Amino acid sequence: MNPDPIKPNVGQESVWDYPRPPRLEPCAKRIRVVCDGVTVADTTRAYRVLETSHPPSYYIPPSDVLMENLSTEVGESWCEWKGRGRYYSIAVGDRRTTRAAWYYPDPTGCFAAIKDYIAFYAGRVDACFVDDERVTPQPGGFYGRWITRDIVGPFKGGRELWVGRRKGLRESLSDLREDCLGRANS
Repeated sequence: MNPDPIKPNVGQESVWDYPRPPRLEPCAKRIRVVCDGVTVADTTRAYRVLETSHPPSYYIPPSDVLMENLSTEVGESWCEWKGRGRYYSIAVGDRRTTRAAWYYPDPTGCFAAIKDYIAFYAGRVDACFVDDERVTPQPGGFYGRWITRDIVGPFKGGRELWVGRRKGLRESLSDLREDCLGRANS
């Protein structure tokens, strides 16, 4: 069951107009990541990935990241579109945040431009910015996408499957289970 998409206003994008498979595009906006008061990433040369039902994720060139604050983590994940992903932890001062960022060391052909570019989980650092707007992390902690005022949902993620930006656009997993069970028992 899909939620009702929010109609975007002028200057906004709906995540329901984003493609699947996802699209990669350059982003000239200023992208910043702050951890423990230190700007660990700052660029105007990012790429963003757009995928149906998700806010964008932003990939930053390693040359615009304080790489001395990042260390690789054990383990990996798999994206059906981008390939094998690896993780970074961030250490600033006495603070260490594990798996705060990810990257693709050998992405699939369509995503070759983001080889080794770094994406950050907005919910695992102090703040992330698109231009001067502080982003809201995509709910749930699993996805690392960034929500800004110019993006409307509802968005996939979190305990509640779809999270909108106005009252009445929440459909919980328990509601979905009840609906599925109701149909199965009728």
